[in-house]
Amino acid sequence: MGKELYSASKNKVFKDVTPEGFSEVFQKVLAEKKAKIKQPQVILPFYENNGYDAVFVMDHIVKEKFNPANEYLAKAKAHGLNPKIFQADEINALINKIHDKKAIKTLDEAYRDLAELELLTANALVNYSNALQFGVISPRRIYQRYYTETQRPDSTSMLKVFQTANLKNYLDSIQPKNPQYVALQKALAGGVQAPGMPAEESERILAVNLERLRWKNKPTADKYVLVNIPDFTLDVMENGKSALNMKVCVGEGRNVDRSDNLVEYDESDKVDRPFSRETPQLNSMIHSVQVNPVWNIPESIATKEIMKIAARDPYYLENEGIDVYQNGKKVDDPETIDWASASGDQYSFKQRPGDGNALGKIKFLFNNKSSVYLHDTPAKLAFNKPVRAVSHGCVRVERPQELALALFGEGDKYQTIVNDMNSNKSEPTDIALPKKVPVYLTYVTCWQDANGTLQFRRDVYGLDIVLYAHMNKMIAA
Repeated sequence: MGKELYSASKNKVFKDVTPEGFSEVFQKVLAEKKAKIKQPQVILPFYENNGYDAVFVMDHIVKEKFNPANEYLAKAKAHGLNPKIFQADEINALINKIHDKKAIKTLDEAYRDLAELELLTANALVNYSNALQFGVISPRRIYQRYYTETQRPDSTSMLKVFQTANLKNYLDSIQPKNPQYVALQKALAGGVQAPGMPAEESERILAVNLERLRWKNKPTADKYVLVNIPDFTLDVMENGKSALNMKVCVGEGRNVDRSDNLVEYDESDKVDRPFSRETPQLNSMIHSVQVNPVWNIPESIATKEIMKIAARDPYYLENEGIDVYQNGKKVDDPETIDWASASGDQYSFKQRPGDGNALGKIKFLFNNKSSVYLHDTPAKLAFNKPVRAVSHGCVRVERPQELALALFGEGDKYQTIVNDMNSNKSEPTDIALPKKVPVYLTYVTCWQDANGTLQFRRDVYGLDIVLYAHMNKMIAA
């Protein structure tokens, strides 16, 4: 060990360095710095099981003359990440010190610097490896309504950085190769600005969307339905391309007027406090449709809207085809109820099938904890709005019959859907999909379209701000 260090630095102090001497000091440094190790459950057992060897310092920094700080960590900004997260400057300074034949004066100083460099490098490379492959933030930890299955790093994935024979090749291999990721990196490097936005805000929009692309939660099926909430669109994706595109209306958002942005926001904006009507981020499987659906009106809508209107207009419920239930039994004369003083938990409400039903003529069902679904709507004018965050949380689709065709294909089931949608049936018809289709309700505010043009969308739910704030927090940590 001493011979190799001396050969690399020409500093005579290193001639007396031994693996045993390093091990003793390194154990003390690990104990002292334990609180600052990001992944102690992986890093500490690794060194304990490997005799506290200087794996990174000796196998890579000295033997390969490789400086990961200069070549990778310091360039983290290309990924929309601050190099300070990975302590690039501290690592680089220690590497330079070790290669300077006059910088280290004593054996104790040599051991201490080598031990700190080994720990800093291990900590940084594990975190860098995790960041590029899984993202620096767990979306489930920062978002209140995030129900998309997202893989996070485990000990097996984290140990790979220790086990590689060629560190440079490994770090090259984990660079995300998704064309969208590469396009956003190119835009970031080129200083691309979003229309009407300052450079700082544009840079931060690119940074948060690069982070989203690093999350391991992307669809893998050949066919799936994708709803991008801030774009107010739905795509049926087949073999990586959109086979069907249409407008949608999504839940109301807290930041539709852009009162908060990625440059001017305060501490309170960093916490995710969703409106009750915001559409959640989730993934599930569309399993069936209901034609001429019954709308089971949520209690929140019933108490805040339905009962208040019924108190002013005794004929409102009948005109809207809404039935009232008490203790599971249908109320025969709901107009006799004093809705102004009635309690919301006493009654439940259902809207019968019909042209005026809020769900229109069809709804597309998938299991989720938020009771949301895709559905038709009689309120077609909303699709003409540029900002379509207007629903109670479910996703209204512009051309539901075309969506049904894309999911079911031609055949008896689809023909039943067409016939029933064009009928005045008073009872709903449930039709199961021959093969379930994945659905993703997602949130992306910047991407490259099929023509190679960078698209930017307003942060209607303020989720860019929440994400950027947590990414920014990591610098201090």
